[in-house]
Amino acid sequence: MTDLDAWLWLSLKDNLGNKRILRLLETSETPVQLFQMDSKILAARRDLTEEEIQTLSDKDLSYAKRVKALCRENGIRILTYDSDLYPNKLKQIPDPPCVLYIYSRERINLNDKLCIAMVGNRLMTEYGRCAAVDIAKGLAAAGVVVVSGMARGIDGAAHSGALSAGGLTVAVLGCGLDIAYPPEHADLMETIGKNGMVISEYPPNTPPLAHHFPARNRIISGLCDGVVVVEAPEKSGALITAEYALQQGRDVFAVPGDITRGHSRGANNLIRQGAILMSSAIDILTEYQDVY
Repeated sequence: MTDLDAWLWLSLKDNLGNKRILRLLETSETPVQLFQMDSKILAARRDLTEEEIQTLSDKDLSYAKRVKALCRENGIRILTYDSDLYPNKLKQIPDPPCVLYIYSRERINLNDKLCIAMVGNRLMTEYGRCAAVDIAKGLAAAGVVVVSGMARGIDGAAHSGALSAGGLTVAVLGCGLDIAYPPEHADLMETIGKNGMVISEYPPNTPPLAHHFPARNRIISGLCDGVVVVEAPEKSGALITAEYALQQGRDVFAVPGDITRGHSRGANNLIRQGAILMSSAIDILTEYQDVY
C-alpha cells in the first residue's frame, strides 16, 4: 500500500466526491490511514453514514491498479492533493479535485506563475479568433500561463496563440487524457503536452460526457488569477466559467464584441455587469503589475 494507491482508492469511490473526501481528511487521517481502518473502527465513527461505512470498508484496489497501469501506458502523471506541485490556487476553491491526471513532457509548477484563463464561443468569428490569438500571444510572451479547455473555437485559438509565442499553456479536459477531445485537436493536445500541460480530474478511459464540462470549467477558473471571456453568447459554457470565477474570487475580463450579433452578447453583458473591459494583453498585465 502506497500513498498513491490510497489516494486513487479514495478518489475513485463514486459516492464520496472531493468535498466529502477532504472533509474526512480534516480529522487528520491520511488516505492510507483511512484505508487501514476496518469496518468495526469505521462503524464506531459518528461522522460517517451507513453508506460511507460500506464504501470505506471496501478495500478492493483493482480499479486503482488498472488506472495506474493505464496512466503508465499513456505517459500520464498522477498528482495528488498533498503534492508540492498541486496548484495552490486550486486548493482555494470549494471542491478541488483530490487527484489530477497530468500529461506533460516536464514537471511544471504553476504556483509561482501568473495564470490567466481564456474562454469563449466554439463558433467563433474571425474577429474573435484574432482577438484570442493576439491576447494569448501577448500574455505568453510576458511569461503568463494561458489556461483554457481545448474546445473548438476560442479555446483552441487561445492555446495556439500562446504556443506561437513560445509560452506555456494548460488545457483542462472533461475526459480521460487518453482521449483527444475534440478529435480534431489531437495534434494540438500533443503540442500542448510538449510545451505545457494537459490536465483532467478524470481517469483514463473516461468518455467526454456532457456533465463533465461544467465541472471542468471550475478547474479552468480555479487554476487562474483571472478569466478572460472572448465572444460568448448569452447561454454559453464560457459564462459558466465566468460565474465560477466570480464565486472563487477571481478577476473577470471581457473583450467587447459586435453589438449587432449574438456571438458577443454574453461577453458584452459581463462588461455591463462589472467585468473589466479589455482589448489587449497589456490591459491584463497592468492589473497584476504590483503582484507579479
